[in-house]
Amino acid sequence: MPRLESGERAVVPCAQNAMSQSPSSPEPARANLKISLRPTSPEDERFLLKLYASTRQEEMALLNWPEARKEAFLRMQFNARRRSYSSSYPGAQYRIILLGDSAAGAMIDFRDQYEVRLVDISLLPEHRNCGAGSHVIGGLIAESARSGVPLRLSVLRGNRAARLYERLGFVKIAEDEMYLQMERKPAG
Repeated sequence: MPRLESGERAVVPCAQNAMSQSPSSPEPARANLKISLRPTSPEDERFLLKLYASTRQEEMALLNWPEARKEAFLRMQFNARRRSYSSSYPGAQYRIILLGDSAAGAMIDFRDQYEVRLVDISLLPEHRNCGAGSHVIGGLIAESARSGVPLRLSVLRGNRAARLYERLGFVKIAEDEMYLQMERKPAG
């Protein structure tokens, strides 16, 4: 697989992977898409900032700021989010989502005696809507079923991911001005 100037491996976007996913099924054609997770490391810092920035692209495009100001703002928001997650979810797992052996996204998950929580999940734009998110969330669904506790998450109102969560069996249990709280009870 070719390497980019940054040393990252080039990844074929998932749209080019052979997928046989139907709109009603969240399961990817796994034979053609190797999806895995690994713990984050300090070497992932640049990738994680790039990933975070990709989730704010539409918002940043609306701002008439110089690029340096946008980058500083994004770094500040990235660091604030990290501090918030660390204090709210001590012991959470921070993981990189891999397609093949290349980083395509990240997931933060937390568990205690009352729940498994999907704290955050994001994929680079070229890897969205190809089954990778459904696949890793499926692992949390299976863990929730084995442990007998619900899988919960919060999603920003209007975020397209809410439709995915509904297809995966999550239901809204609460809401406020900004977020929907969703839950998937363990089967059984």
